[in-house]
Amino acid sequence: MTATQRRPTRKIQKVKARTRHPTGKVASDGRGPRRPVGRRTGIFMAMFLATTALVTFGVIMVLSASAATSINDTNSAWSLFRRQLMWTTLGMVTMLITLRIDYHFWRRLARPAMVAGLLLLIAVLTPGIGIEANGASRWIGVGSLTFQPSEFVKLALILFVADLLARPSRSMSDTSSTVRPVLVVTAVVAGLLMLQPHLGATLIVAAIVVAMLFLAGAPAKSMLGLGSIVGSVGLLGVMASPWRRARLLAFLHPGADPDGAGYQPLQSLHAITSGGLSGVGLGSSRAKWGFLPYAHTDFIFAIVAEELGLLGATVVVSLFALVGVLGFMTALHAPDRFGMLLAFGITTWVISQAVLNMGAVMALLPVTGVTLPLMSFGGTSVVMTMAAMGILLNIARQGR
Repeated sequence: MTATQRRPTRKIQKVKARTRHPTGKVASDGRGPRRPVGRRTGIFMAMFLATTALVTFGVIMVLSASAATSINDTNSAWSLFRRQLMWTTLGMVTMLITLRIDYHFWRRLARPAMVAGLLLLIAVLTPGIGIEANGASRWIGVGSLTFQPSEFVKLALILFVADLLARPSRSMSDTSSTVRPVLVVTAVVAGLLMLQPHLGATLIVAAIVVAMLFLAGAPAKSMLGLGSIVGSVGLLGVMASPWRRARLLAFLHPGADPDGAGYQPLQSLHAITSGGLSGVGLGSSRAKWGFLPYAHTDFIFAIVAEELGLLGATVVVSLFALVGVLGFMTALHAPDRFGMLLAFGITTWVISQAVLNMGAVMALLPVTGVTLPLMSFGGTSVVMTMAAMGILLNIARQGR
């Protein structure tokens, strides 16, 4: 065999050697893993920076807002902060992983994830498995290592709905094969959430599904019917529960019960007004010292406004608004219908939860017990939201 005839064999051997890389994919020069599909667009970079800014801001504010509670519980101002830093680090790693995985990969996991989510919601309600706190059973786990299934279910439901509504064989005009199954699954999820009870998560799930059905082109008649049903069920759920009814009335007239249901809204408003334009200074909040319950979770935005003033609160609102605009732009520029619906659902999740939280903190909406995404203390919330943001960033990277 001549030298000329042996050259192709050597090239084939080199290619085979390159494909032994653990990822199974190598760059054209053979020196490492291939970059994720797509390119670093302006939308991608802006959303990555905005998300990172919110997470960083959140870690700093959790340190400040949780200091009093940490000292009271463990005699150390750093205990809750250390936990949050651990979860945030895990969340960042998770976001970087999902950012690199082609978002189409998650489509094959849509149905298994939805089934797993429903089983987890049932487990939460099972005596001996679910962990109850403050009159609600929303967690499973052991000791300080707990998991909140409602956060996982939000992402699982988005994947399920996006997969179902993006199938070419299913026309939106045929509501029996599109709208109806979505509503059935959503109703089951909402029912299990209300049994915890978790009104805030139920409202967010409803907002996500309504938004995705609207974008998918569901008939107006079906949308109006869905809106009526959701509104009626929500109102009945609120009025049937004395403490939920008290929260609603406190939102309308917080001063009517200043030592009861109106206590949190009034203390939150006092903290916000105390901040003024530039705030009392980072770490100098007075509300967190026992005056405002859950200052590091549900009411962290009030501590931001108190310590950093209107300027700091405006920065947070602007960052969420930027994430919302970029997320919806990502949906409009997605490569396919599945990516469009997935991006729209994730963005609706983050923005609707932020609006519910900040609205409650400013006494513009009833207190529903939801955290401020990417900022509040909470392991499951941080990790799952950042995982979803990684998927959204992957779609942005492949945008048209």
